[in-house]
Amino acid sequence: MPAEPSVRRHPRGLYTLFFTEMWERLGYYGMRALLVLFMSAAVVKGGLGLDDKTAAAIYGLFTCAVYLGALPGGWVADRLLGSQRAVLVGGIIIAAGYFTLAVPRVDTFYLGLILVVLGTGMLKPNVSAIVGQLYPEGGARRDAGFTLFYMGINLGATIGPLICSYLGEKINWRLGFAAAGVGMVLGLVQFQITRRHLGEAGCRPVRRRTGSARDWGIVAVAGGVIATLYLLVLSGVLHLNPHLSR
Repeated sequence: MPAEPSVRRHPRGLYTLFFTEMWERLGYYGMRALLVLFMSAAVVKGGLGLDDKTAAAIYGLFTCAVYLGALPGGWVADRLLGSQRAVLVGGIIIAAGYFTLAVPRVDTFYLGLILVVLGTGMLKPNVSAIVGQLYPEGGARRDAGFTLFYMGINLGATIGPLICSYLGEKINWRLGFAAAGVGMVLGLVQFQITRRHLGEAGCRPVRRRTGSARDWGIVAVAGGVIATLYLLVLSGVLHLNPHLSR
């Protein structure tokens, strides 16, 4: 009977993932709250000066790409990195994306969006996968663990827009994006310090014969395609909006 509380206690690794996801969602939803406002704000006010339809279209493509990015992100974790390293690498790319958005240049703005898409595709599906692996027995205890994990998501999604929107709208747009980057850095630091609590969950790729030259070749080709698309989109945007070339 005395052993029952320890059986029902959640793994310490759950709290590592709780705060990692909380900080990541804080930055993501904080940044998203600024996107359309920033893109449609006048150039003299620090924005991009795009019309509402163009800004909304870019926002829609961005959010769509974030969710589609979970497919290649899961593939990379399963075959090359393992979920833990995918979360760490993804978080670093996300932070780089937010700080790139904070640079006052148009070309770096679109590069920042791409980095956020790539990083979120790596982090988002794999952090959830690790939560499931912390409960190999499954059942109601795992369901309760996911409920706590989702509370971290909702907490970050509530706080992020309040902080980033205030800094972006009241002080400087780029400062709002930088605040999202600071949030992601805090999440990474917390993840790395407490990562040991995750044990073997998500530590290795789940597929056999991983890390082959063929797998890395696929990643390299995908990177080339993404870089090409970025250059094409950027050249098209600057062609349609020549006043943005600054």
